[in-house]
Amino acid sequence: MPDELTRFRGVIPAHLLPFTADLQIDEANLRKHLRWLVETDGLGGITTTAHASEVATLTADEQRRVLAIVLEEVDGKVPVIAGVYQDGTAEAARIAARHEEDGADGLLVFPSNVFSDGGHLRTEMATGHYAEIAAATRLPMIAFIYPTTSPLRIQLDGILELCTTIDNVVAIKEWSNDIVVYERTWRALKALGKEITVLSSFSRSLFASLCVGADGILSGHGSVVADLHVQLWNAVEANDLDGARAVWDRIWPLAEACYRDPFLDGHNRMKFALEHLGRIDEAFVRPPLRPLGAEERVQLAKAFDQSGLGDATR
Repeated sequence: MPDELTRFRGVIPAHLLPFTADLQIDEANLRKHLRWLVETDGLGGITTTAHASEVATLTADEQRRVLAIVLEEVDGKVPVIAGVYQDGTAEAARIAARHEEDGADGLLVFPSNVFSDGGHLRTEMATGHYAEIAAATRLPMIAFIYPTTSPLRIQLDGILELCTTIDNVVAIKEWSNDIVVYERTWRALKALGKEITVLSSFSRSLFASLCVGADGILSGHGSVVADLHVQLWNAVEANDLDGARAVWDRIWPLAEACYRDPFLDGHNRMKFALEHLGRIDEAFVRPPLRPLGAEERVQLAKAFDQSGLGDATR
């Protein structure tokens, strides 16, 4: 292990992934999207091959190509964090090693879907999964912690075990969606002898979670509102509650519009936002996702426009 692992902090958007009409990776629009993100002052990193980039639909070769494009566009300006999304532990470890070989600066490690049938009762399974991945790489790892209602949720005792027993684990992406659980987790991790970064993914209550305490934001919604996330983060860091609330008043209706039921359309809606804002040409998604209906597109456009994000040329 290296003596010092990268500590991720600040606003870290998870980028979206544009596709062409025939559902191939749209490299030109991906680069356009990434350039807008990279040009946002104050970013702490960019995450790739994760939920926001529809990683479940990507082949291994496509993941490598996307990572290569991200690294080219970022060009060392901020750390690049690559997602490890794989149910089998051995294959997840191979993906982690491949991401390191290809130049990623860190890893966002998803829980295995195998945990959905009672993994919370066998915390050693999650620990073993993350430990085997960690053994395959020298990169710092962010453990993705799912909502309290999800069968993939790693409970607090399991989170603490991961963070204390695996050197590579330097952060968690905290997506509990429960502010009481969020605070309990925050306080427990800050009481550890090891420095662990807590990155809020509580996008529908981001303001509240930052007020409780956070070391940063890791969210797909940041792919649309990275500039506003930076403003919110900076205001909270400066203890400017009124300023933070004013920024949150702009973000909140967008979060509500993007994350409402059905939740699985969240990144679908965000991709439409990029189209509406003129940041990509068209918002194609891969199956099993389906295009948004005309009525919802109108409602989303109205929400973006009311928040001051609508493209004035339209």
